[in-house]
Amino acid sequence: MRWAACKGLAFPASDAVAAPDLLRLSPLFAGFDNETLEQLAAPFSEVEFPANQVLIEPRTPGAGLFVVCDGTVVVEAPGLQRELGRGEIVGEISLLEDDAMRSARVVAKTPVRCLALGRTEFEQMLEAQPELAEGMRELARERRSELGDSG
Repeated sequence: MRWAACKGLAFPASDAVAAPDLLRLSPLFAGFDNETLEQLAAPFSEVEFPANQVLIEPRTPGAGLFVVCDGTVVVEAPGLQRELGRGEIVGEISLLEDDAMRSARVVAKTPVRCLALGRTEFEQMLEAQPELAEGMRELARERRSELGDSG
């Protein structure tokens, strides 16, 4: 599924909370100053998904990532089922891996509000912020290890 199609499954968020404030919920973004956070937040789109909506399907090309702002998602892979919530990031592994394929299914357990970021904007962000790039790579390594241990 293409990123635009995936975003089409969501609906725009109705609660007006500034994207920088929502990004600050994630430990990967929390350490940035307000000006940098404003710049980082600019390319994100705020979206909402109803409960039971699939956000990510495995074995599909990764086109973007989500930062969970409210609600709970379930990450499902062979031998692994993990709930993630506020401040967690999903979809980053496929943006950093050579094969660019999704490795797990992510489903909204509850209604979920997220910030969404496409691949091109993600790559530009990592190039501009080496500190963030290293944090994302470390997160992806940890998650990839969990997936490898579970399968």
